[in-house]
Amino acid sequence: MSEMNEYSALHNGALFFDRSDRARTRISGPKAAELLTGMVTNDVSALVAGEGQYAAALTPKGKIVADLRIFALADAILVDTSAAAASGWKDMVRKYINPRLAPYHDVTSELSDLGVFGRSARSIVSRVMGIDDRDLAALPPYGSIARPFGDARVIIARVPEMDIEGFEIFIPNETADALKAALVAAGVAAGGKDTWEIARIESGRPQWGADMDDSTLPQEANLDELGAISYTKGCYIGQETVARVHFRGHVNRMLRKLRFVTRPAPPKGAELVDETGKVIGDIRSVALSPRYGGVALGMVRREVQPGTTLQARWSGGECSVQVEQNEKGATV
Repeated sequence: MSEMNEYSALHNGALFFDRSDRARTRISGPKAAELLTGMVTNDVSALVAGEGQYAAALTPKGKIVADLRIFALADAILVDTSAAAASGWKDMVRKYINPRLAPYHDVTSELSDLGVFGRSARSIVSRVMGIDDRDLAALPPYGSIARPFGDARVIIARVPEMDIEGFEIFIPNETADALKAALVAAGVAAGGKDTWEIARIESGRPQWGADMDDSTLPQEANLDELGAISYTKGCYIGQETVARVHFRGHVNRMLRKLRFVTRPAPPKGAELVDETGKVIGDIRSVALSPRYGGVALGMVRREVQPGTTLQARWSGGECSVQVEQNEKGATV
């Protein structure tokens, strides 16, 4: 299927994406939630089975080591992060979690992750998995349910990864091919990495290693707007910096959605300059959208207003880009 057809299917029907390259850690024991709460930006201890959240693990200076999706299961906590951030997250787990109090196990090689996204995602997952559509509709963001599929027990989570409804199915590796076949039989094609990247950038979702890394504060990557930070829970690694930014000031730069006004498309790392020639940011992620043309995410000075046109400059090229505004009126 061509990229244009994939994009159309995503917005008018559904696609499935194999996201098994992400890293998954299972943490169990009565101290699991308590120990995780002391490590990440959100309040894991407030979760009950079937709930979940977005969060980040930080350096002691408050910079992002990994962004995490946390799913509270009946007997454990499943923590999921991108392949790029996996090494840093695993190092933190080994350093801060005592396996005698909270046994942990890397289940990346045991569990596949298949995501179904699009306007028809809920009805497709309901039909393929034999689940009442209303059970899926009732799931909050990062909420999950466990259901059988063949002889396997799978976890189905509702995930707000883009501005389109989506569900990810964590399934034993040996059963993943059967699920893929069932999705294809239901008329759902596999989506490629380029289509995923377009939808991610259009949605303003940051990717660790591209838009943020261990030199980025959570608020710079809009993790507070994405619900990844609790400002009311107890202490955690890096909290002092995050709290100081929130209660006493602000960050000087933020990740923004951008749209190209002219071509060619700027590469990652291109400088963003204002009308005076002052450098006020840089390009982080770039894609060519069938709907919007050139789109990007860039780290831009906070005082730059939505609608402002900037110049992107790089060795051998230059183009105009416009700072976008999301549907709720907040710059992202």
